[in-house]
Amino acid sequence: MTKRAETPKQDRTNARGAAKAAPPRKGPPIALLVGIGAVVVIAIMVAVKFLNQGSSAAMASGPVPPSLMTTLESLPISEVGAVGAGSAQGTFAHIKGPALVGKSGLPRIVYMGAEYCPFCAAERWGVVIALNRFGHFENLGLSHSATDDIFPGTATFTFHGATYHSQYVDFTAVEMQTNTKVNGQYAPLETPDASEVALLQTYDAPPYVPADAAGSIPFLDIANQFVFSGATFPPDLLTGKSWTAIAARLSDPTTPEARGIIGTADVLTGAICIATSNKPAAVCGIPAIQLIEHTTLTAAH
Repeated sequence: MTKRAETPKQDRTNARGAAKAAPPRKGPPIALLVGIGAVVVIAIMVAVKFLNQGSSAAMASGPVPPSLMTTLESLPISEVGAVGAGSAQGTFAHIKGPALVGKSGLPRIVYMGAEYCPFCAAERWGVVIALNRFGHFENLGLSHSATDDIFPGTATFTFHGATYHSQYVDFTAVEMQTNTKVNGQYAPLETPDASEVALLQTYDAPPYVPADAAGSIPFLDIANQFVFSGATFPPDLLTGKSWTAIAARLSDPTTPEARGIIGTADVLTGAICIATSNKPAAVCGIPAIQLIEHTTLTAAH
C-alpha cells in the first residue's frame, strides 16, 4: 500500500504538531512592513521565473503569481462531471461531533499540516481548488515539501500568512513546521490552539483513523461532519514537476494529476456542501457533487 500520511517530525511527548514548541501565530512587527511592497514585487518576479522551469527543484517561494492563481480559480466547473471523485481515496470518515463553527457562525473547516510534509503538499492542491469554489484566498504562498524527505521538493502552496474569505464557511489553517531544519529538526512555524489540539486528539485517532495512522498529517476537519487524515492521492504524481506544469495538467480530466487533484477537490467539495446545507447551489447542485455526497461520502465510516 502506498504511504499517504506523515507523522509530525518532532518529540512525540509534545502536543501534536509542535503545539508546545512553535511560536504563536502572529503578523510581522510593524517595522518590517516598510519594505514589504518592494519585496513582494521582486518575489513575484522571481517566482514567475522559477514557476516556468520544468522541475520543482527550482524551489520557488513567495506569493502565488496572479497567472497561477487565475488558472486555479478558473478551472471549469464542468470538469467536475468529467472527473467526479477521480482517483481520490484514503482515510476519511463521517463523524457526528458537536457543531464546529467559526467566529462568524459559519461551518468551520480546520486544516493542520506542515510545510516539510509531502503528503500535505499534495493535499493542499485539492484543498485550495475546493475552497476556491466557496470563496477566495489572499496572500496564498508558494512552497514545496522538504528536499530531504520522501517525494522531495513537491511543489505546493502554504497557508502560512494567507487569509480566506467566504460567505459560506470559515477556514483555519495551521502550518505547524517549516520545510527547513534548524539543529536537525524542522523549525516550528505555527501553534495549534487548545481547541485545535483537541480536534487532533479526538478525531485523528481510532476509531476514525487506523491505529497506525493516528496523529498523522495532513488532517482536515470539515465542520465536525467529516475528517480526512493523510493525502487522498499519492504525492509521486507531482514529484519533479513545477507549479505551472501541474496546473497545466488539470484542464485535461484524463490526466493522472487531474484525477488526483480535481478528484480530491470534488470529494472535499461534497463534504463542504453537506456542511453548508448544499450552498451555494451553483456548486453543490452539480450532479457529480450530489453523486459524491450520496455515494462516496455516505459510505464513509
